[in-house]
Amino acid sequence: MAISYSGPPPVTGAWQEGDHPGQRKFVELGAIELELGGSLPEVKVAYETFGKLNSNSSNAIYIEHALTGDSHAAGLDTDGHLTRGWWDGLIGPGLAINTNEWFVVCANVLGGCQGTTGPSSLAPNGDRWGSTFPRVTVSDQVEIEKRLTDYLKIEKWASIMGGSMGGMRVLEWAVEYPNRINSAFVIASAPRSSADQIATQSAQISAIKSDPKWRGGDYYEAKAGDGPHVGLGIARRFAQLTYRSETELDVRFGRDNQDGEDPYSDGRFAIESYLDHHAEKLARRFDANTYIYLTDSMSTFDIGRNRGGVGNALQKIKAPIIVAGIDSDRLYPIRQQADLVSALPFKSELNVISSPFGHDGFLIEVDQVAPVIKKTLEIATEKIS
Repeated sequence: MAISYSGPPPVTGAWQEGDHPGQRKFVELGAIELELGGSLPEVKVAYETFGKLNSNSSNAIYIEHALTGDSHAAGLDTDGHLTRGWWDGLIGPGLAINTNEWFVVCANVLGGCQGTTGPSSLAPNGDRWGSTFPRVTVSDQVEIEKRLTDYLKIEKWASIMGGSMGGMRVLEWAVEYPNRINSAFVIASAPRSSADQIATQSAQISAIKSDPKWRGGDYYEAKAGDGPHVGLGIARRFAQLTYRSETELDVRFGRDNQDGEDPYSDGRFAIESYLDHHAEKLARRFDANTYIYLTDSMSTFDIGRNRGGVGNALQKIKAPIIVAGIDSDRLYPIRQQADLVSALPFKSELNVISSPFGHDGFLIEVDQVAPVIKKTLEIATEKIS
């Protein structure tokens, strides 16, 4: 079910009760007291699985999605799924994560909008949580993922993998539950958000909150076309520029006009049309509040918080971690992955993905990412055998 661009955008692009479940499975994992205060009386998690779990549950891999991803890591844009799997070229029979051999799990993160409890979900009073949804952190998100692990009766993950925000959760797993993983893969991520990342993220949050149609976070009863799409669109435009490199945008678009338009009259440059497209696309498949809450969880992430600093926290890691960075990434510059490698408690090396696509290289450069994933799974196989 591809995204429809006919008519005004829905007030939220969130998956909601009554929608087609697609490949999602659901489980309720109980109440949670949250790190920054507040609580949730019940957390429902939407997850998907690929492949078959073996008899001793030793072939399980957990995949962590990034900010606007979800549980649909692989597969078509069929009923219940507005987009193809975000790592569709890496997960499947005969691919780098070969589902003929591995059992793969990917869940929508706590605070998300594609089936897991988040601000667009129904609260106990029957209304959408909206502005009453409490802040969540990466630690809270991983706590819920650990409960999902226990529910699935998986004692130890053969590997946990993720990029960007997903890489943050991989690191949280490795530090908080070092005995529950055999290997890990982190790409285009860092052990804490930098000042530059917090700044760009806070600007995106401000863009959404400044939209009058955000209504303080309580916009779910508005009509289609009357949601905070302008603010969310500005946030997405800003983010898109950090996801791609300056070189790629200049080579791809230059100063070209959008087809049939004149930017010296009332038309657009091609790059403006590109940003407009991504803004509208996100409004039709995502939720503005979720964008705020998950972005906030990225800004507050610091693996060293309450652990004596980053270096001390990373010493808790027991499983080998394979780290990769993208040489043109201006959101998570490759020096951050180099610093991570140097701080790990065991000898490692930085795997460099050479790409013009910037941060999005972790999604696009399948041919370069695949060998690094295979390297990670070789380690996992050695640990299992």
